Formats: sequence, structure tokens, C-alpha cells
Amino acid sequence: MKFGLIPVNIGIQSMAAMTGLAQLAESVGIESVWTFEHVIVPVNYDSKYPYDKSGKMGVTPETNMVDPLIALTAIAAVTKTLRLGTGVNILSQTNPLYLAKQAASLDMLSNGRLELGLGIGWLQEEFVAMGTPFEKRGARFDDYVAAMRKVWSGEVVEHASEFLNWHGFKSYPVPNQSPLPVIMGGIKGKIHERIARLGDGWFAPTFDTKELTHHLDLVKAQCDVIGRDFTEIEITCMWPGAGGQASIDALAAAGVHRLVVPVMALGGDPAAGIQKLAADYIG
Repeated sequence: MKFGLIPVNIGIQSMAAMTGLAQLAESVGIESVWTFEHVIVPVNYDSKYPYDKSGKMGVTPETNMVDPLIALTAIAAVTKTLRLGTGVNILSQTNPLYLAKQAASLDMLSNGRLELGLGIGWLQEEFVAMGTPFEKRGARFDDYVAAMRKVWSGEVVEHASEFLNWHGFKSYPVPNQSPLPVIMGGIKGKIHERIARLGDGWFAPTFDTKELTHHLDLVKAQCDVIGRDFTEIEITCMWPGAGGQASIDALAAAGVHRLVVPVMALGGDPAAGIQKLAADYIG
């Protein structure tokens, strides 16, 4: 089982604190660090956060939320093997050509360590602030992923769709990884079909083995429909937080490859928590 930390870009007070935590994680055998993304946090919002019964995010508008790709670039500069994951960036509200350029640049500069987690988004107020339609965000997401992969190919890009009109250009650098891993984020809507068609991995916002197994069965069924090998898809889920090694073994048996541990679950001293995590489960 691989272990990661999330989020390394929220509540940050200095670069030294952020990069120091990442360096410690790398030194004790943690495989990856991950970020969350919101460009803004509205003072008031009607949109319902889908991963908490309150319908609200667990951050205030005043919480420092460093841009994920900037945070991961800073971490890449002071680490050597640590994987760099976005968990997840909101693709449907951004410019896909600009994100493709940023992702390729980070993957090149980090010597092929980016795990590009992408999601559709749920916060309509943020879409409004970004000047992007909230409607058709699923279709826009699918189209953007296909178009970005053309950008990363290094070949002449031709992509005409309802949302994009790209013709006759190339974009360099291309990612070191070929393919650059695109991780689908979320658990709602057409996620199972989307993982099967577009995902190199799935970032599952759950740690419940029964729930996860149900969703993985649905992904397998979608893979069967299109003739894809399900074992190509890397599964990442949240740290169970209780149950110890037995819970980890159950998730591994269900097909999970990576557990991502919330930094806040490490206690008041994250450095000590990282060392304990490594001693207990990484060895």
C-alpha cells in the first residue's frame, strides 16, 4: 500500500513550513503529497458541498489556500522522489489550454512526478466568479481531457468541439510521463463511466470498504462495456482513520493502491504524526 498526505497547500503560513513537511514525508517513505483546489471561498453560498452532511466546506474564506500547481512546484524543487498530486483541480471552470501547459511544465521540471487529479466541480458561485458556465460542466470536462491529451502529445493539435476550437499549433514542453496520469475525482453522477473512459486512476473521496467495493464494481462494469482492462486504473482513497492494519488490509483487498491521509488527522504536531504513521504502517 502506498501512502500520501492531503492537503499540503491549505492553512499554509510559509513556504518553509510547506516544503519542510513534504521533505519529512519523503524521508520516511511517504509516496505522495496532494492538494485541494478552490480559487475562491464565498462568504455565503447555496451550493451544497457533496462530501459533508453539513453541505459546507471545512474552511473559512480567510483560510490560506495556495494554488495547487504553485505549491507542488515549490515542493518539487526540494524533493526528489515524492509524487505530486492534485486532489483535485477543477477542470470544468478553467482554461484547459493553460492548465495543460502548466501541468506539462510541472511534470517536466519534476522529472515526471505529477499525478493530475481533476474534477467537475460543485461550487456554482465559484464558476460564476471565474466567468464559466456551470451548466454542461460534465460534457465540458470530458471534452477538455481529450483536448489536453492532444496538447501533451507534442503533435500538431486539431480539436474542434462545442467548447473548443484549437487548430494548427504545438505546445512544449511535453510531460516527461507518457501518458501523464489523469486521475478522476469524485463519486457522483457519471463518475464510473468517466473513470473507465478517461481515467488513469480514481481519487475516491471515501474510506468505507463496502461503499468503495460497490463503486468499483460499477467501474468494472463500465470497463467491460468498452473493453478496457480495469487493472490499468490506479485506485486512491482516503485514510480510514480507525481500524488499524485490518482496515488497510480490507481496502487493499478491495483493490485500493494508495491511501491518502488528511494532514489534520495527524494531530496537533503534523511532523510527529508523519513519523508515527511511517513507524506504524510504512516501516
